[in-house]
Amino acid sequence: MKNKFTFLLLFLTICIINSCTDAPDYPDEPVIEYLRINKPLVYQSGFENDSLLITFSFTDGDGDLSFSELSNEVDVFLRDSRADTMLVTTFQIPSIPLQGIGNGISGEITVMLQNNPFNICCLTEDYPLASPCFPDSYPAGASEVMHYTIQIKDRANHFSNIIRTEDITIQCN
Repeated sequence: MKNKFTFLLLFLTICIINSCTDAPDYPDEPVIEYLRINKPLVYQSGFENDSLLITFSFTDGDGDLSFSELSNEVDVFLRDSRADTMLVTTFQIPSIPLQGIGNGISGEITVMLQNNPFNICCLTEDYPLASPCFPDSYPAGASEVMHYTIQIKDRANHFSNIIRTEDITIQCN
């Protein structure tokens, strides 16, 4: 009987030790990984009611992602491949609660680009980026292929790695 009790106590001790897990050991700089887009073909602004969803995962070792909702700071940067680095769409990550007793956080972010005058738009010499999209101004069947590069930053101004979406076709008209 004593051997059974000792064995049971040893077994329970081993189970308890194995069930303890270490806090995640993420770097202080955010790290992101591209996951998916909702579709590879979108219609430009003003033509159809369309939107593009881009999803990526993140980790941050010191858990300082997301600024106060009262702040005007942005922390997600999407750069359009068809123009220079000045063509950037920005977003603010909503408040992220800390996970567990450690400060490391992880999760997924989905960014939605809706049909606004500048978000999903074909570019031409006659209609540069600063102009609204004009669906009737493109030849029938015109389309453009592009992609986004994405980067985020935390409150300590640590920038993440840069990721790239797959190619996206924009139907101009």
